[in-house]
Amino acid sequence: MSLRFYDTGTRSVRTFEPLEEGRVGMYVCGATPQASPHIGHLRSGVIYDVLLRWLRASGYEVTFARNVTDIDDKIIAVAADQDVPWFAVAEGNQRVFTQGYDLLGCLPPTIEPRATGHVPEMITLMRRLIEKGHAYAVGGDVYFDVKSWADQYGELSNQRLEHMRSAGDTPNEQLKRDPRDFALWKGAKPGEPFWETPWGDGRPGWHLECSAMATKYLGSVFDIHGGGVDLIFPHHENEIAQSRAAGDGFARYWLHNGLLTVDGEKMSKSVGNVVLLPDLLGKARPVEVRYYLVSAHYRSLMDYTDASLAEAVSAYQRIEGFVTRASEIVGVVAPAAAVPAEFAAALDDDLGVPHGLAVLHETVREGNSALASGDRDAVRARLAEVRAMADILGVDPLSPQWSRAGEDDLRPVVDALVAVALEQRQAARARKDYASADAIRDSLSEAGIVVEDTPQGARWELKRG
Repeated sequence: MSLRFYDTGTRSVRTFEPLEEGRVGMYVCGATPQASPHIGHLRSGVIYDVLLRWLRASGYEVTFARNVTDIDDKIIAVAADQDVPWFAVAEGNQRVFTQGYDLLGCLPPTIEPRATGHVPEMITLMRRLIEKGHAYAVGGDVYFDVKSWADQYGELSNQRLEHMRSAGDTPNEQLKRDPRDFALWKGAKPGEPFWETPWGDGRPGWHLECSAMATKYLGSVFDIHGGGVDLIFPHHENEIAQSRAAGDGFARYWLHNGLLTVDGEKMSKSVGNVVLLPDLLGKARPVEVRYYLVSAHYRSLMDYTDASLAEAVSAYQRIEGFVTRASEIVGVVAPAAAVPAEFAAALDDDLGVPHGLAVLHETVREGNSALASGDRDAVRARLAEVRAMADILGVDPLSPQWSRAGEDDLRPVVDALVAVALEQRQAARARKDYASADAIRDSLSEAGIVVEDTPQGARWELKRG
């Protein structure tokens, strides 16, 4: 089965055919770091991380660019409100974004360009657009002339120009030829950062930044452009317009992930329902949060509730429990060289992670049956398959990413102490002193040690969460 994606540009599922055989160029709109990331941002991060992992597992060499919009109206507003430099706001919050991505096991992008480092490329792009008659400079601003691109403008978002409202992206609306024209460059204002251009000092518009950075690192035509569904209009629509009007083919496939709500409502500071990563880490481990965020189809709207997180935690722990028990019986087994065919077909079908998870859990059930029957060969085979599938999703329990900090150093000491307690418990059970046996187990539980009785004897692990 060939890899297929739902392409927003054509509103259809298309077979993926890269521009260059064996290579993929992928650009994803990253953070505008005016604040710490909420779980919607992090959902996007893990979604495109799974895509990256699957492309690489499918044999592609991937150049993955994820930008940082480190200059923006919102960043400037936050800086003014907090009375700190704008770059301190952007840099401080970007570090928190990076920590969040790292904590959830996201692989680093090939390049993470920042808008402020690419003003020369933006100037070049504006010059090309002005020379071709698709942009104009006035009063220190530079605007894209949407009427010059009227036949194509609105194709991504499936809108007609006559039905669109004013761009509303500058206080100088009266300078525009048409209120729907959008700002490529914004003239300098007192107290704001600025860069020099042939048309006056100022700073870049949001849309211009991504076109300049994407084409610099991926070329004038590249394979995949991703981002949240909320970016389709105006951001991605404007990227397409300015890039293609300048003569660049730009992205060939457009992927958009669904948004995340909380208890059925859009996240909002005014409502007070914004959920940050630290809010979840009191309820689940990072790997369990990641499992939760990848579990829904990437294009679906995801509604966060404590109950849905708890369900995901239980589901992940079933995988982890099998991997742990199987490794104790047959030793650590490397991930299989190839994932099961049904799992591969699921991910080839527009990154169908929910179906892939169903295959993963069915394999876990088969593995548990093999453990119960004592079929060590079947245990090894299922363990290798489970690890291979979990690795694609970034949730392999045996990955070094998910080893608990500090536990490795303490494990030998804890192991020895728990072993003594379990021996005492077993002796109590042997003499049918079940009250003493239960008391030992209860004491271990209060200390954060979970004991499980198995056909091979008692085993333990640290309590989760």
